Amino acid sequence: MSKKVAPVDEDLSQTTFVVLDLETSGASPKTGSAITEIGAVKVCGGHVLGTFKTFVNPGTPLPPFITELTGISDEMLSDAPRIESVLPLLFEFLGSEKTTVFVAHNAPFDLSFLKASAALHGYAWPNFRVLDTVKAARFVLTKDDVPNYQLGTLAMYFRTEIAPNHRALDDALATVDVLHGIIEIMGTFGITTINQMLNAGAKKARPKIESEKSTSEEVL
Repeated sequence: MSKKVAPVDEDLSQTTFVVLDLETSGASPKTGSAITEIGAVKVCGGHVLGTFKTFVNPGTPLPPFITELTGISDEMLSDAPRIESVLPLLFEFLGSEKTTVFVAHNAPFDLSFLKASAALHGYAWPNFRVLDTVKAARFVLTKDDVPNYQLGTLAMYFRTEIAPNHRALDDALATVDVLHGIIEIMGTFGITTINQMLNAGAKKARPKIESEKSTSEEVL
């Protein structure tokens, strides 16, 4: 058996991130909910390398509250591809687990749907390094900075170009700006490589630095 080789550490400015967001028909794949929209953005060094966007037909009608929340209707999904057709295209966009860092806001949610879909259709989910912007934000920002770590709150704090609106690509683009804001603050902690950033949340205490207080409007 060949020994597994860990991805080489690299400067954050040289790291390729794929920031992904899903819209779904419910809270968990365990209860029969499914993916309805995928949005992803590939970035490196602050530059967008590409985007991925598609509706996904979940195979079942959407609950009314999901349509109200997202604006996505059954009619919009009727001609959309099924997830088994989307997965190969998504894997191609994501790239190699050796070079890509997977990013999502509350990553366990998105990964639970992606891994369940992959397993259902006979695909092995790649062993990507995963960066959760919720955990990263908790490391660099205190409750004096933001009242909570919801994407909408962080988007206002970092003044993202696009406001989150429960549509996959827009939320992914907002998460990209949040990621870049977090990386900038990480630099003030002396964190400049991807492995340092991925391990930062495991530290028992965040570094103490002198910083100006920033205020943000609370999300309703």
